[in-house]
Amino acid sequence: MERADVIILGGGLVGLTLALALDAHGLTSIVVDPAEPAAVLAKAFDGRASAVASASHAMLDAIGIGARLAGQGMPIRAIEVRDGLSPEALLFDPPQAGGPLGVMYENRRLRAALHEAAAEAPGIALLMPARAATTERDAAGVAVRLEDGRTLTAALLIGAEGRQSPTRAAAGINVARWSYDHTAVIATLGHERPHDGVAHEIFYPAGPFALLPMPNDADGPRSAIVWTVAAEHGAATIGLPDRAFMAEAEKRMGGMLGALRSASPRSGYPLGFHHTARITAERLALAGDAAHGIHPIAGQGLNLGFRDVATLAEVLVEGARLGMDLGDAQLLARYERWRALDSFLVAAATDSLTRLFGLPGAPARAIRRFGLGAVARIAPLKARFMAEARGETGDLPKLLQGATI
Repeated sequence: MERADVIILGGGLVGLTLALALDAHGLTSIVVDPAEPAAVLAKAFDGRASAVASASHAMLDAIGIGARLAGQGMPIRAIEVRDGLSPEALLFDPPQAGGPLGVMYENRRLRAALHEAAAEAPGIALLMPARAATTERDAAGVAVRLEDGRTLTAALLIGAEGRQSPTRAAAGINVARWSYDHTAVIATLGHERPHDGVAHEIFYPAGPFALLPMPNDADGPRSAIVWTVAAEHGAATIGLPDRAFMAEAEKRMGGMLGALRSASPRSGYPLGFHHTARITAERLALAGDAAHGIHPIAGQGLNLGFRDVATLAEVLVEGARLGMDLGDAQLLARYERWRALDSFLVAAATDSLTRLFGLPGAPARAIRRFGLGAVARIAPLKARFMAEARGETGDLPKLLQGATI
């Protein structure tokens, strides 16, 4: 297939989910990604995991991916938030009848499910490894010439290549960005005591320490950690001997899960913020990290990308049913309007939380603990925070409500 309704540059979690959402509604796509399939589908667990919010999971269910993931994730039944190891904690524990707040998955399992579904989808051509050499966008359509000489055409180009999106740069879209001068240390740890499906967010002046429940392995319970450290300490923390690493992690956890063991390799990445001035241009739409990158403080990065997917899919499917050109400026303007406020508010909220909980000193600590106590006591406010964690606020696209378009 060398012509499709859309060309998606980037075959990661967001790009492939968008292709599958479009395929489920009769639209075709060509997905181009430079990665080697053997590398991204390796069975070895590298420690990376994602929290898929309940609304995002409703979309995966609606497009048939949820069934492929059955039994592979760990439902998040509650979230406990603390300022340091204070005995006072804010607990978000929704009624069981409402379902979990989200589900934790190893990224490799998400990728495998998406690749398997894409291989069976009649409307998706997945080109891996392949790289765009040039792209042309004009009133007539989109043409992408690959490095191997092939030329692909479509009505719309979608940039989903991640934070360093070359498509965004080539379009001249301005980006507000800054670095937090922190590194996120990623690993999965086994532990002695069960986690009971509870996620923990422990805030320290040096940065948050997140503990996220994972399915058991052969040796017992596991949790993924996202440990924020000063950038200058990132490499040294990742490189600690196992015993020293476990001892430091156990201190930050207050020993709540007992003795620890290594359950994956350790890795890290620099933390930064970026937000584009716009997410569309002539016959171009951006999605996922190509459009916005946020601090992992609330675990919303991937879910923000899934909200882009649900919105863009609805705009394009409804446009196609009306007989519109999928690159029409009116459709792109609708996507821009629909996503602009939500993505900005989430980005601003995570940045503000990062700065608030990073303030040192007793006065700042007292204010934070007062705020956590207030949320715990005010039921409507607590309910609002739980709805945000589920991804169920705002003008939700149909897919995020679990319905097809």
